Amino acid sequence: MASNNLNSNLGLALISLFFLLSVPKSLSDLDPEPEPKPAPPTVWDILPKYGLPSGLLPNTVTDYSLQEDGRFIVVLESPCYVQFEYLVYYEKTITGKLGYGSITDLKGIQVQRFFLWFDVDEIKVDLPPSDSIYFQVGFINKKLDVDQFKTIHSCRDELTTPTNEIQMLITE
Repeated sequence: MASNNLNSNLGLALISLFFLLSVPKSLSDLDPEPEPKPAPPTVWDILPKYGLPSGLLPNTVTDYSLQEDGRFIVVLESPCYVQFEYLVYYEKTITGKLGYGSITDLKGIQVQRFFLWFDVDEIKVDLPPSDSIYFQVGFINKKLDVDQFKTIHSCRDELTTPTNEIQMLITE
């Protein structure tokens, strides 16, 4: 009887040991792999959500923050230039307030006209959308074709003067 009891206890011990070794070390091993978080939207994804073309900012944006009240900070790799209908200069840090169809309190973007640089204070589009975009430069409101701002442009870090600007100055 003692032998039967010993065999039964030994069998029970072996089964218990088997179950203990097969149980995961922690309950987290039972959880499936967590879903990867989707990448946060880029600044070029956000602009169209506010009714603005994504090409208002160059391709060298490295970081941005957007507050609930619309205030934003955009950081570029370095200051740079982009040629649209006019030559535009972007400082390394650009700030402003984003609203639907507009950017106000803008700092960090300048436009060149006849060898002079002017601060761009505000950018607006028509609501409902049209083919125009408006740039407030001081007291001047300049209407441009929005199509040139629909694609994201590459920056260049050196300043070159377009030939047509020189010709316009000579003939005026």
